Amino acid sequence: MDLDTLTKAMFDFVECKGWLEDDSPKRQTQRNLAISLVLEASEVLEHFQWSEADERPEELADELADVMLYLLQLASFSDIDLGQAVMAKLQKNYQREWPADPHP
Repeated sequence: MDLDTLTKAMFDFVECKGWLEDDSPKRQTQRNLAISLVLEASEVLEHFQWSEADERPEELADELADVMLYLLQLASFSDIDLGQAVMAKLQKNYQREWPADPHP
C-alpha cells in the first residue's frame, strides 16, 4: 500500500473523530503529534524490555501502526513528502561513514 493511501485513510479516521477541530481536546498539531509519536515509539520498546524477541506479534504490530500513523500525520502537517524525505535521507546515508567501534 502506498503512503498517499495510508495518509488519506489516517486523515479520514482523524476527521471522523473530530480531532482536526480547533476546540478538540485531542487537537492535531505538530507539537501534539511529535509528542504522541515518541510516546508510541516508547510503547514499541516495552515489547523488548526484558527479552530480545517479542512474544506478542499482534500487539507489536498495533504499536508499530500507531507510530506510523503519527509519523504520517506529522509529515503531512509539516508539508513533508515522507517518501521523498526517506529517499533523500538514504542518499545522504550512502555518503556517510559509521565507525566500527563507537567507543574506542
